[in-house]
Amino acid sequence: MKTTNAQRLRLGLFVIIGTALFVAAVYLIGQQQHLFKKTFTISAYFQNVNGLQKGNNVRYSGINIGTVSAIDMVNDSTIKVGMSIDEKIISHIKKDAIATIGSDGLVGNMIVNIVPGNGKSPQISNGDTIESYSKIGADDILSTLSVSSENAAILTSDLLKITTAMTEGKGTLGILLNDTIMARDLKQSITNLKIASHSASKSIDELNNIITSVKNDDDTVLGMLLNDSVSGRKLKTIVSNLELSSSEIEYLVRDVNAFVDDLNESQGTLNYVVKDTSLVNSIKSTLLNINKGTDKFNQNMEALKHNFLTRGYFRKQERKAKREKAKNE
Repeated sequence: MKTTNAQRLRLGLFVIIGTALFVAAVYLIGQQQHLFKKTFTISAYFQNVNGLQKGNNVRYSGINIGTVSAIDMVNDSTIKVGMSIDEKIISHIKKDAIATIGSDGLVGNMIVNIVPGNGKSPQISNGDTIESYSKIGADDILSTLSVSSENAAILTSDLLKITTAMTEGKGTLGILLNDTIMARDLKQSITNLKIASHSASKSIDELNNIITSVKNDDDTVLGMLLNDSVSGRKLKTIVSNLELSSSEIEYLVRDVNAFVDDLNESQGTLNYVVKDTSLVNSIKSTLLNINKGTDKFNQNMEALKHNFLTRGYFRKQERKAKREKAKNE
């Protein structure tokens, strides 16, 4: 059977079209796998690759820059992922870049995302290993949700037990919730506390009013002493004079006692007068009265020294006397 020209033409067109399709497919696959580009290899270590496979895309800042070239199990907890990267991108990736595994969309294939670092590290080179970060996978999320659900169920059961016990009046809270007498007592205690607080506030206000009236009222003795500086100076002068008079009386009594002793020891007319019993008794009685008066006067002065109105002045005089004594020494 002879072949016609039309059949030859159709056969030639079929071969040409098939060859063109084959070349296009090889080119597209090569482009996808970066077979016709210069590449360099980097790697990263992960604990879980989450379904990543060889040939999946590698992205840098959202741009496809290569593919996964190898996935090797190092040990039971470490997996090494090799990546074939376009050589043109090498100048943009730094040694502090971080590799993560994610999905291409919600239900797409797994890919490797390379996140840029701070840009201060040197440029990456062929064969380097970069840091990795493992995201939480869906299985981990489901496992965590399962544990959380179990814990929530246990917590709900415990809360139900507690609520039941409280409703039945068990425990301290149950007694407080169900015992109406204790509730009334507690309410009454709170009311009493409020009343006591109100009374204390009222007393403090009254005390403030009394203090204010004393400060502003010059007609009373206390108000005059607090506000009238002239009366204060006069009182200080009186106290000073009383103290001076007390000292002078004490000196006078001492001189009189010395004079009496001299009279008793002498042999003259005065001694004779002194020997007169009635006169001596009269003089002794006078001296005794003087001593008693002096003692009472000293007691009054001591009381003044401890009085809250005048003790400040006496303390000031004592400090002044100590300073003068120290200065003289």
